[in-house]
Amino acid sequence: MLVAGFVTGALATNCWLVATAPGEPCVVVDPGIDAAGALRGMLGRHRLRPAAVVMTHGHLDHTWAAAQVCDEYRVPAYLHPADRRQLTDPWSGLGVPPGEPLFGRDSFAEPADLRALADGDELRSAGVSFSVTVAPGHTPGSVLLALAGGDTPIVFGGDVLFAGSIGRTDLPGGSEADMVTTLARVILALDDRTVVHPGHGDSTTIARERATNPFLRAVAEAASDATSGNRQ
Repeated sequence: MLVAGFVTGALATNCWLVATAPGEPCVVVDPGIDAAGALRGMLGRHRLRPAAVVMTHGHLDHTWAAAQVCDEYRVPAYLHPADRRQLTDPWSGLGVPPGEPLFGRDSFAEPADLRALADGDELRSAGVSFSVTVAPGHTPGSVLLALAGGDTPIVFGGDVLFAGSIGRTDLPGGSEADMVTTLARVILALDDRTVVHPGHGDSTTIARERATNPFLRAVAEAASDATSGNRQ
């Protein structure tokens, strides 16, 4: 399995390419701000061609180049419907006055072939398969993409979990309560061996975050205290 990533744009978003091997079709995860040019370079380096674009959530730093990439390679895009509005109205997810230029851009469009992700979906494209888990908190439509197959579990986490931190919940559509639930029921349920490729920063593992991430530790301790209280 080939997993290749690169950082793009003013907000340093990770864009990921997933393929069965070099020279094969690939899935593009989160083509962010100004990603199209760097993406062409990565595709050429690994001799890949996009078969689909998947967005972990609707914030513009993860969706910016989606329509361009889909149009250039004539491929579908996938996003959870709860975040669809942000594709054409990114201001709604940022708390910025509508129409104000965002990184020099003032108009946005959906990919021509936009398909919905839902909790429990199995997304199959380019010979690879992802299990989709809805993970709200950062945005209502945030999802985790678990890559099937391979000896080591791999998850593309968007802005849910970072190395040493979590996604912010103070933007429109964010919810601290939903994030706590996601961390408790989704993230902490993952195998310790799971490698998390996040939307920003370095990749990490669930074992490392379970041991060192202050947000995850706080949720785990609260769950443990609740369980102990129920037993008394």
